[in-house]
Amino acid sequence: MNKKQKRMRNRIIVALALFACAWAVETFAPLEAWTGSETGALWVEFALFLVPYLVAGYDVVLKAFRNIGHGQVFDEDFLMTVATIGAFALVLFPSSEPHMAEGAAVMLFFQVGELFQSYAVGKSRESIAELMDIAPDYANVERDGRLVQVDPYELSPGDVIVVKPGERVPLDGIVTSGTSQMDTSSLTGESVPRTVRDGDEVISGCVNMTGVLTVAVTKPFAQSTVSRILELVENASDKKARTESFITRFARYYTPAVVGVAAALAVLPPLLLGQPWETWVERGLVFLVVSCPCALVISVPLSFFGGIGGASRAGVLVKGSNYLEALAHAKVVAFDKTGTLTSGTFEVVSVKPAAGRTAEELLETAALAESFSDHPIALSVRRAARRETDGSRVRDAQEFGGHGVSAVVDGAAVLVGNDKLMAEHAVDFVADDAVGTVLYVAVDGSFAGSIVIADRIKPQSAQAIADLHKEGIRRTVMLTGDRADVARAIAERLGLDDVRSQLLPQQKVEQVEKLLAEVHDQGRGRDTLAFVGDGINDAPVLMRADVGVAMGALGSDAAIEAADVVLMDDDPVSIARAVNIAKKTLSIVWQNIVFALGVKFAVLALASLGLANMWMAVFADVGVAVIAILNAMRAMNVPRKPIG
Repeated sequence: MNKKQKRMRNRIIVALALFACAWAVETFAPLEAWTGSETGALWVEFALFLVPYLVAGYDVVLKAFRNIGHGQVFDEDFLMTVATIGAFALVLFPSSEPHMAEGAAVMLFFQVGELFQSYAVGKSRESIAELMDIAPDYANVERDGRLVQVDPYELSPGDVIVVKPGERVPLDGIVTSGTSQMDTSSLTGESVPRTVRDGDEVISGCVNMTGVLTVAVTKPFAQSTVSRILELVENASDKKARTESFITRFARYYTPAVVGVAAALAVLPPLLLGQPWETWVERGLVFLVVSCPCALVISVPLSFFGGIGGASRAGVLVKGSNYLEALAHAKVVAFDKTGTLTSGTFEVVSVKPAAGRTAEELLETAALAESFSDHPIALSVRRAARRETDGSRVRDAQEFGGHGVSAVVDGAAVLVGNDKLMAEHAVDFVADDAVGTVLYVAVDGSFAGSIVIADRIKPQSAQAIADLHKEGIRRTVMLTGDRADVARAIAERLGLDDVRSQLLPQQKVEQVEKLLAEVHDQGRGRDTLAFVGDGINDAPVLMRADVGVAMGALGSDAAIEAADVVLMDDDPVSIARAVNIAKKTLSIVWQNIVFALGVKFAVLALASLGLANMWMAVFADVGVAVIAILNAMRAMNVPRKPIG
């Protein structure tokens, strides 16, 4: 508890003690004998219960009057103030039962509910605060032979920093010397450390555990992973779910309506039918207490907030409760293949030179033509060539999206790409039906050979697909630019329901458009489609889907920008975990809505018939709110990702 919560708790305890004393005096002391009249005893009782009422709720009354001055009339503070002051005002009707105890109790338990709410929000904020703690305080820079701590904002790409054991990595960069274990749990939820060494990328926000690392900065702090994540989390509460927005609108119209009904209930029967004022004023007050919508307006946002906070503990960053709700309604999940279901680590598995050429020559030619590209396929060809490519031997390099590349290498026109690229340039090539990605190479228009590259399937991918089906996902679809036979083989191994292959980037968007139309036409109005990609080259598709999910997004600015949900590890199983968290959160939201409205409408009906007393009203308002808040707190209970 923070200081404010402790002060509130202590005030409630004092008010409860005073309330107990007042109740004991009212119950056991002969007030009527002491005061000499029933009226005098009633006013003593009024004074006794007024003390705990003011101790517990003076701030609520002051806030209600302050809000009235600002034009904010129909809020929960106003309802509580009117209802409780009205309960005390029944002292003016001597023939009615006294209701000072109920008036004090309503305020007291309302404050108990407020304390529970404050505590619950605090717990949820703690979950997110764990993530916010990734912000580094300083960076170590060597100056004049000694380490100096500087503000990370002062550093630029190219600067060299030193990260000692136990310190957070302050900026994204590349390790230039040193070996260490890196704790990434604050970002990924993964409790197993990973080893980093020379040449490895390190991400700001992670904790260096064992060795001293020297790191060359690659991004300024404002563009670093930690800065982007903090911005994402801070803005998450601005994007409300449809259910949350509905509850806000509902309360806006519901509250004035019930105040009007309560006023009519208290005034019209005495005026029009000559009924006793005290009876109908009491019924109006009971109606007013019951009608307070605090159980809904508190618990529904709190449930979503708790779900977002709980998800962050598992390394799942959700940009808003609207995306959490959309993910809970997902019925179709479409996947990019490379880097999502497969490792994205391509390896050359076969080199087939044409007559008159050697495998070494073919690889060297392809590596030179691909020397300008950072595509995983290009990197695998360069690795297989096992030599540094000399950029001075290459000119006029050009990339054809989804087809391949062309370049002039040592004065010869070289094409490296798929069968479509060969066909477009009228190259008479020998088709290769090997399972994998086949690169055909042509030199000066003549076929020079083929290179077969294979991508490794992630060991968790099959489990991820199975888990998604268990979560109620109707269809899983893979969208890939790879050949049909390769795509089908992977889909069969993973248990995917559908596969669409040989797609150019714009064709992936078209396929998602078709899937969206199918989902929305066949669904019940709220069914959604989620697309999962690595976020680097899938930004258009991530943005077009109902929910864009970027996985393996450590260090990927494109992922954090384009996606609605960011999975900070590289594990496909986290997709099903994200869906599970979203469905659990939405289930809690609807439990609270149904429970709160059910109890309230039942007691409201009883109140209008004179069958509900003030104590029932206290339960229907404050009791329901406390139960709903406690239920909402379950949304935070998301364990960190288990080892293995």
